[in-house]
Amino acid sequence: MRDMPDETRTDPAAATTKARHGSTGRAVTRAVAGWLAVRRRGLTAGELGYLPVSLVLAAVWIIFQGLNSAFLSPRNLSNLSVDIVGTGLIAVGIVFVLLLGELDLSVGSISGLAAAVFAVLNVNNGVPEWLALIAAVLTGTVAGTVQGYSIARTRVPAFVVTLAGLLTWNGLMLAILGTSGTVNLDENGLVAHLTSYYFTDAGVAYAVAALATALVFLTSYLNRRRRRAVGMPHRPLRTVAVRTGVVAVIAFGSAYLLNQFQGLPLALLIFLATVAGLDVVLRRTSYGRQVYALGSSVEAARRASLSVTGVQTAVLAVSGTLAAAGGLFLASRITSVSQNSGSGVLLLNAIAAAVIGGTSLFGGRGTTWCAVLGILVIQSIASGMALTDTPTAAQLVITGGVLFAAVVIDSLSRHTQQAHGRA
Repeated sequence: MRDMPDETRTDPAAATTKARHGSTGRAVTRAVAGWLAVRRRGLTAGELGYLPVSLVLAAVWIIFQGLNSAFLSPRNLSNLSVDIVGTGLIAVGIVFVLLLGELDLSVGSISGLAAAVFAVLNVNNGVPEWLALIAAVLTGTVAGTVQGYSIARTRVPAFVVTLAGLLTWNGLMLAILGTSGTVNLDENGLVAHLTSYYFTDAGVAYAVAALATALVFLTSYLNRRRRRAVGMPHRPLRTVAVRTGVVAVIAFGSAYLLNQFQGLPLALLIFLATVAGLDVVLRRTSYGRQVYALGSSVEAARRASLSVTGVQTAVLAVSGTLAAAGGLFLASRITSVSQNSGSGVLLLNAIAAAVIGGTSLFGGRGTTWCAVLGILVIQSIASGMALTDTPTAAQLVITGGVLFAAVVIDSLSRHTQQAHGRA
């Protein structure tokens, strides 16, 4: 009997490999389909998540890239990643306050006050930079604590107390700076290096990307296992893998782009580490759960014997501390402190970043990553406007329109959730 033609033979190893690849493909497809189904149900119930701001950010990048091809260049994206840090840190503090359903109007003045304290101590009085930096950050902590305790004990709306703080801290900053008006920082000093130092070794950026991806997978997997152990709803392992894959693409893609210019900026690393750490605090600690509970209902929190005074004081202290840190990064960017530090549209941009990113004005909903996405939108608009020589007035109009849309979406989302019994 003659042998069968080669093309009709079946290679067992090839068949096994093909079956394995087909199985993997089907698993990924099922995971994506499951995620889409969950997102569809969430959207129907008003749980929009990061979708609106992600679409806005994508639209902004596409439009400005079309107007100027340099917008998505490694150089511009690297500069953008540093520009977002100062205001972004302040916006993260605003997220904490908004979670309580309150508003902190003093963060701009606190950022300027902290920068002035550092400049006067270090430049004018010769105090070592590290000690002056600690004193500056603690200045923000103390200012926030005073305001938070006042709000909690007197029950005066945070809007009023922090408005008084805005005036008070700004006046104190002017008094500290004195008649000199402007203090120039050492361009080779510690604070100046916060925004001028880059990890030029490409391996550093890729190592950070790998670490971030591993942490996301580990956190998701452990959370899934804990929920499964107590019989609670949990994500399928395939979904965890797909989510981790998305994070990996973003992380390694960002690392690649940054390495095309000067490498990973120190400022960006500090910012993302701070955001991630505070996200863990909000999501995984009893303090974070109390913040969300207080934002959902103050009266219910009191009846549950939560320390309302302690939580409100701590939240304003966090806001003040982050405002001070943001002020130092803003001063680092221009290596100087002046009587205009902390003024202008800084406060408005910080609040807008938190709200545009998805933090609810009604309290109880939002994460620290909302501030990152929000400030990316605002700073991307500013960067695009600068590249296309568009007047500043147009930038303010566009940012205001985006903010208004975010507030409307937040309100509609809340009403939809209430209709579905989820708020």
